Amino acid sequence: MRFAPLLTAAVSLFLAVSAVWASDRIIYLTFDDGPLTGTENILDVLEAEKVPAAMFMVGKHAEASAAHRALVERAKSLPHVTVGNHSYSHAHDHYRHFYADTEGVVADMMRANEVLGLTAKPVQARLPGRDVFRLPDVYKDDLSIGRTEDEIEEIDFEFVSASGFNLYGWDHEWVHDSRGKPVQTVEHLVSEIDHLFLGGRFVRPGKLILLMHDEMFRDNYDGNANLSALISALRQRGYAFGSIETYDD
Repeated sequence: MRFAPLLTAAVSLFLAVSAVWASDRIIYLTFDDGPLTGTENILDVLEAEKVPAAMFMVGKHAEASAAHRALVERAKSLPHVTVGNHSYSHAHDHYRHFYADTEGVVADMMRANEVLGLTAKPVQARLPGRDVFRLPDVYKDDLSIGRTEDEIEEIDFEFVSASGFNLYGWDHEWVHDSRGKPVQTVEHLVSEIDHLFLGGRFVRPGKLILLMHDEMFRDNYDGNANLSALISALRQRGYAFGSIETYDD
């Protein structure tokens, strides 16, 4: 029993240190491929929690229905949400073919601007299928595709960036399976994030961009609860949430 006060004090100290440790660590929530089934659930949570997030949307998905167009407008109306460009076609999911035509890539991104109504410059954007950064103070290519392929596609990244886009990749992903169902539990994902911050290997020190996809948050995957639980768990660990426009500050 005499160890109980010491244990209580140790736990309190650990929690206090953890909160201080995490308080200057920022997480940027980003969602790709909307508007899709699941986008409405995401917006419900972001509006309720008043948490900033970037939603990188696909032009052809926005054109698919009046309901999808309404989701784009709703996202744009929320003060904590940044609607970004994730291309018009999503490369038709044939990335090498897509990036073989630099003029076509730029035209595809410009078409998405028109469909999504993105006029402010620079446009916040994420290229389909590529973990690429092109910001005033951040430059990173996607070496996961192989150096040869990266060298071929680099001109595409440069031309898109020069056409009025800030390009964002990511530091970590909440993975989903082929059906769109999240792979990691919230607890597992938060543990991964804790370990990543301990290692500190990010594109920008102290800043983690988390990639997610709208399809993960469909009703049949209890998406609303999953996202709410993630935000709650990260808050309990003391993490702050950042708006994507402040990432390069």
